[in-house]
Amino acid sequence: MIRPRLRPLWCGVLVVVSLVGGVACSASRVPPSDRPVFVGSSVSPAAPSASGTASQAVATPTAPATPQAVPGATRVGTRAPVVDHGPRTGAKVALTFDADMTDGMLASLRAGRVKSYANLRILDLLERERVPATFFLTGKWVKRYPDVTRRIAGNPRFELANHTYGHAAFTADCYDLPRLPVDELAADVAKTFEVIAPYGGRQTRYFRFPGLCHDAAALDALAPLGVTVVDGDVVSGDPFATAWKPLVRAVLDHVRPGSVVIMHVTEANAAMTDEALPHILAGLRERGLAPAPLSEVLASA
Repeated sequence: MIRPRLRPLWCGVLVVVSLVGGVACSASRVPPSDRPVFVGSSVSPAAPSASGTASQAVATPTAPATPQAVPGATRVGTRAPVVDHGPRTGAKVALTFDADMTDGMLASLRAGRVKSYANLRILDLLERERVPATFFLTGKWVKRYPDVTRRIAGNPRFELANHTYGHAAFTADCYDLPRLPVDELAADVAKTFEVIAPYGGRQTRYFRFPGLCHDAAALDALAPLGVTVVDGDVVSGDPFATAWKPLVRAVLDHVRPGSVVIMHVTEANAAMTDEALPHILAGLRERGLAPAPLSEVLASA
């Protein structure tokens, strides 16, 4: 989560972050590094023979999805690449929305301290205006809001991406976020893909670190998963904002062709985003820029 406090990261972006509680999630099984596992890939069963029974010949299964089959998929076993933006040509920009969720946020919901961490007004506007967007989902957010996740997955203009399971830090000194051990990083991300996969829709292998905090060890830990790490080059500063105009300026003053804009759909922690979004969309139109799915913006990167 992003708080109004600027701090440079090694990846070259400025980001403002905060966490409302949270603990490391439990580890799940990591896919073996010698067998790529891509969301949406499948293996075909043996073909039936003319008599209607299974063929006696050994059937050749359909090959697993290639890295190009799923947006963001990269070669398994190599360090995860990091991208900030797409090509600076054309007119496409990517609007991305992080859906954070921690144990502390869940506790606030249960105690009634907050009403919602799912800003449906953002979805209403994007759907009404037919605006493409990409949502970086935490596993705990998906489990808390399955109906909203189905709504996102059901929109052909929306893409689904991975933002960890419980928004824990993947490096030391990451804005006071609790840190996951290095040997649990891949399992955390793999578990989130497993949570998201059944919802279908436009699945991707894009991944965003909480706080955009990552180092060589974190990137190497993700090698078995074949993902692309997406930071972003335009930070809206929407979390904990108390007015919408600064968010509009933060985006429109820095957006360029190929930009990846970072916003949040976590209503209680980013209450001004839905008010700023119409003005951001109008400003993009005035500049001749058009929102597009992240996969299209990065296609030529």
